[in-house]
Amino acid sequence: MQKKVRSALISVFYKDGLEPLVKLLSEQGVAIYSTGGTQQFIEKLGLECIPVESVTDYPSILGGRVKTLHPKIFGGILGRRAVQQDINEMKEYEIPEIDMVVVDLYPFEETLAQTNEEKLIIEKIDIGGPSMIRAAAKNFSDLLVVASKSDYEVAIKILSEQSGETSLEQRKNFAAKAFEIVAHYDFAISNYFNGTNGNEFIYASANPHVMRYGENPHQTGIFYGNLKELFNQLNGKELSYNNLVDVDAAMHLINEFQGEKDVTFAIIKHTNVCGISTRSSTAQAWKDALAGDPESAFGGVLVCNNAIDITTAQLINEIFFEVLIAPSFNEDALEVLKSKKNRILLQQTQPLQAKLQFKSTLNGVLTQEYDNGNFSTWEVVGGRNCTAAEKEDLIFANKVCKHLKSNAIALVKNKQLIGKGCGQTSRIDSLRQSIEKAKQFDFDLAGAVLASDAFFPFDDCVKMSHAENIGAFIQPGGSIRDKDSIEYCKENNLAMVITGMRHFRH
Repeated sequence: MQKKVRSALISVFYKDGLEPLVKLLSEQGVAIYSTGGTQQFIEKLGLECIPVESVTDYPSILGGRVKTLHPKIFGGILGRRAVQQDINEMKEYEIPEIDMVVVDLYPFEETLAQTNEEKLIIEKIDIGGPSMIRAAAKNFSDLLVVASKSDYEVAIKILSEQSGETSLEQRKNFAAKAFEIVAHYDFAISNYFNGTNGNEFIYASANPHVMRYGENPHQTGIFYGNLKELFNQLNGKELSYNNLVDVDAAMHLINEFQGEKDVTFAIIKHTNVCGISTRSSTAQAWKDALAGDPESAFGGVLVCNNAIDITTAQLINEIFFEVLIAPSFNEDALEVLKSKKNRILLQQTQPLQAKLQFKSTLNGVLTQEYDNGNFSTWEVVGGRNCTAAEKEDLIFANKVCKHLKSNAIALVKNKQLIGKGCGQTSRIDSLRQSIEKAKQFDFDLAGAVLASDAFFPFDDCVKMSHAENIGAFIQPGGSIRDKDSIEYCKENNLAMVITGMRHFRH
């Protein structure tokens, strides 16, 4: 059902972005009610504004704590236009109908991040704002509620294109977001009083974003978070659900190589690493990452820990990919990469610092710390010490193996992934897959090293690897039959390192 906006209550903390919306409402003949700083802002624009105090016959009191908490305000918001009793009572008590509520919330979390002074923090707990937002969202059949400045542009577009009218579906969508915003706000306050940091369960956000669809077109999808805290999007379409999942995998992978002097380039497909290398130049790192599996790279997510230069951009431009993430892009490189309008280019502005993972399971949620670290011990147990080059490759391979689905095997040579097996139900099958991949792209396995995300339950993996001239292994250990693999390595002069740190990934 279409509803015409004839009156609006506007009371916001943040005024940026508000001017175009207020001017549009004024042009459309909407009666604007406001109070305090928002009223002053509107009046300075030379626009008419009805003070809330003239409706309630009460001034702002208690240092501004009580301004809009009044039956005439909440009656105007909650009054049901289709219920005759509500209409009669609104007339009897001279309650004005309010068709639109534009309200945001005091910056509680921002204040919390800036000070430990409890008095200041408590004063930033909004009371009237959440109450008005909830009331307006509850009565979405009659009202439009805009609870975030990020939605001003959407509201302006709707009101402009529809001559000041909104549909029931549009109002319901705004109401859904409003409830999410209030839920997040209350959750942050609860965390403060309970002495927690808010990472225990992140479900609601100040910026829930409804996606075109979820993992598949028949599934709905919502992202709760603020990507602008991590990236500047320099080009391309909106990130999809699947893009975000792969971007998350890419970010966690590249975190393993932050701060290193050489350049690491990686390619992610369905959250698995399908190509990665570390080299002295960005262009060479890209070439060798792509060489690891040029077939799987098609449509992948690319990530690098170094600036993208023109040479690299020209090479990358030759293939189709969804997303490229880097800390910076040279101007001439950007010009090349922007040649495809849908190609998503993300400039990473800060490292990913997430501490906990969440997974919906059965009728609840699992949470755990992220799998940080590479190895807890470096125990040489094979028939010889590994060479310096092998040690570098083993450390590299173990990092990569962490980011493959279990059961996982990574084959590495000269800091380049040359074969991988992942997501198999037996470790030996993952090894077969990794060897097959390496041979498919003509890699020489002699001198390569192998990383396994978990222990070898039998000695079959080291035997099969040895037959391909793979000479060094890294694995967490922990099997009751560790000695079988260890003894084989000793008998055949193979290097093996036990780390004491398993890296399952499901």
